[in-house]
Amino acid sequence: MSKANNPLLDPARRSAETQLVHGGTHRSEFNETSEALFLTSGYSYPTSDHAERLFKGEIPGAHNYSRFANPTVDIFQERMALLEGAEAARGFATGMAAVTDAVMSQVRAGDHIVASRALFGGCRFVVEDFMPRFGVSSTLVDGRDPANFAAAMQPNTKVVFIETPTNPTLELVDIKAVADIAHAHGAVLIVDNVFATALWQKPLALGADLVTYSATKHIDGQGRVLGGIVLGSKKLIEGDLHTFLRQTGASLSPFNAWVLLKGLETLPLRVRQMTDSAGKIADALASHAKVDRVIYPHHASHPQYDLAKVQMAEGSTLVSLEVKGGQEAAFKLADSLAVILISNNLGDAKSIITHPRTTTHQRLTEEARLEVGVTPGLLRLSVGLEASDDLIADLLYGLDQI
Repeated sequence: MSKANNPLLDPARRSAETQLVHGGTHRSEFNETSEALFLTSGYSYPTSDHAERLFKGEIPGAHNYSRFANPTVDIFQERMALLEGAEAARGFATGMAAVTDAVMSQVRAGDHIVASRALFGGCRFVVEDFMPRFGVSSTLVDGRDPANFAAAMQPNTKVVFIETPTNPTLELVDIKAVADIAHAHGAVLIVDNVFATALWQKPLALGADLVTYSATKHIDGQGRVLGGIVLGSKKLIEGDLHTFLRQTGASLSPFNAWVLLKGLETLPLRVRQMTDSAGKIADALASHAKVDRVIYPHHASHPQYDLAKVQMAEGSTLVSLEVKGGQEAAFKLADSLAVILISNNLGDAKSIITHPRTTTHQRLTEEARLEVGVTPGLLRLSVGLEASDDLIADLLYGLDQI
């Protein structure tokens, strides 16, 4: 019996879970079940004429140097593009490389960027401190109100950059509304989608032009390797973005791409359990006497709950909480935990807690930190795969020590 007419031969007919196991796979002549790991920096050519035509771009899909393209990296990019609903993707050495190249590839000296002020510290540095060195100015706005983006747009605005939910206060930005504003001014919208994951939020479907991820987070999800990826249209990805990747050399290693492929196979299982546990933790801590507020997009107490229910299929694997007693109390809680680790990573199989004021956002001024809600008592919790009852018990014990 032939499988030639099986509709599931079309990747578009497969569910996300199936795509994350099989999507983009290209097997060698050995028909391996696990994706092949091509640890090679270069490639040989059958003839000099072949090499010439390859370098001219006349032979599509071929490889000439792993800084430009690699078969293992190709599979990772294709699999992520299927999940995201993107035409193309490029892998990068780290999440910050992905963000930096995504932004820099879309602007020139004299251009202007509008960004939400609530950003991961490293991303805010790119927009606020790094880009002005190359003659690109920026304006930071309160991203919770789309009208603020409209008011900040200038004739030379070429990029609007947001993350939603934001790090670490889990504020939301209305992607569709901001996309409409950006496009009305001829600008490109770039969305950092790390906190929501590609499973719970689809920025491209809401009008974004480019989506970035630190693949180090949920995609690997087990604290092993660094990686990043940018996804979008072929025009944007295969144009200036690919040129920047070639010229900056921020390439994703084949080994890291292979590890990330293994992570993608279990991504839905991991993210589902982590999200379910995050919701239970938010419920358990929301009314605690020593907690000023719990921040979780799908918790009814979130000030943008209605937008979260529309824009996000689920509420994220992260929960933030502000404890009474400021930094001293936050430190006491974190230092008392037995299961949850203190670290600045997120999206890991292990639950992780961090104090943003003194870690991820310590380079900002105190005024800037308070402006985006990074208060002395704020803690960001990345929920892992441990039993939710154990995580809740661990947090309650920590709160008892305050």
